[in-house]
Amino acid sequence: MRAFPLCLTYAHTHALSVSKRSPPVFKMRALQLLVLILSGLVGAQQQALMDYLERRLLAIEDRISLWHEQTSRYASELREFKQQMVAQLEGLDKSKEALRSELDTVGTRVDRVEREMDYLETQDGAQPCVDVDDKLVEQQVTVVKERNKAKYAKLTDCSDMISSIKAMKILKRVGGAKGMWTKDMGSGTGKVYILNGTEDNTVYEFGTVREFTSSQGTSAATSIQLPSAWRGMGHAIYNNHLYYLKQGEEMKLLKFDLQKNIVADSAVFPAKNHLPVYSLNPETFIDLAVDEEGLWAIYATQENERYISLAKIDSKTLDIEQMWDTPCVRENAEAAFVICGTVYVVYNSKLPSRSRIQCVFDVSDMVTNDDAPNVYFPQRYGTHASLKYSSVEQLLYAWDDGYQILYKLQMKKKLEV
Repeated sequence: MRAFPLCLTYAHTHALSVSKRSPPVFKMRALQLLVLILSGLVGAQQQALMDYLERRLLAIEDRISLWHEQTSRYASELREFKQQMVAQLEGLDKSKEALRSELDTVGTRVDRVEREMDYLETQDGAQPCVDVDDKLVEQQVTVVKERNKAKYAKLTDCSDMISSIKAMKILKRVGGAKGMWTKDMGSGTGKVYILNGTEDNTVYEFGTVREFTSSQGTSAATSIQLPSAWRGMGHAIYNNHLYYLKQGEEMKLLKFDLQKNIVADSAVFPAKNHLPVYSLNPETFIDLAVDEEGLWAIYATQENERYISLAKIDSKTLDIEQMWDTPCVRENAEAAFVICGTVYVVYNSKLPSRSRIQCVFDVSDMVTNDDAPNVYFPQRYGTHASLKYSSVEQLLYAWDDGYQILYKLQMKKKLEV
């Protein structure tokens, strides 16, 4: 009976020893199981990520393939378009050459027609703008008796008159449609003066014609400010003085010293009820001109409203020396100038065409309209705004629609008419 308890004690003791060793083994197995579970989860996530990345790469490959196809198609279309444009440009070049050839042919024909017209006009020119009637005869008699009792006393032996326009040269374009440019017609300094517009007070001075033509606009010019604005385009520069009509109701002539920049003298023009001298340039009421004899004034009044009048002015005192009524009408007149005491009136039309000298008046009675040749100016842009004669160079300084033009004159003696 005592041995049984000993057996129980041994079993109990063995059990207790086993129970003391089993917990670490159990923990190890549990840890291994947890690792296996976590490894499975991580593997599944990695596989899902790889599958997602593979799908995205396949989509990108599809897009790249589509882009390559579209690029190839666009490149092919661009090559086709380029070939079409090259073909069209070649056709345009051929058409351009053909058109240029046709234009050259037309230009040659136009030049030939103009030469033929010039020849016909020389052979049988238009009749002068003079109404030969009793009223004009009575008017001429009145002029002879009242205003020209004393024959004009010439200051020089000049007897030149225009034979033809020898050449034309367009220098440049500065300013607006209307204005005046000229040299000093008395001093011989070679300076060039620009008076742009019909109402202004700034004169631009250049040292030479070359300096004027080579400059950009008026940037290289010396600006001269006048004490008052001018009126019209009938100015004149003579012996370092600018003669111009002052802007205002009163017909006041100013003599401005270009060296001292002061007004040297002024005078009110004695004729009353002034009218525009030229119907095609109504801004000009008095057109001042210079020739071998000195300073002249071309004007018009209501007293003899259809015709242009002429006056000789003393350039030193601005006194009127003598006055004449000419047979030249104002209608369709655009400008005038004086050479050796003979006034040449240039006419045009309301729709600008070829200007022509169609009326002359010689204060010495050596030239009449019947004797004077018909002179036509070369085709240009519009209507002359002003014409200024240089007796030294035998040139006309013309302003035409903003272009500065030089006309070379062919001269002959009045006695040869």
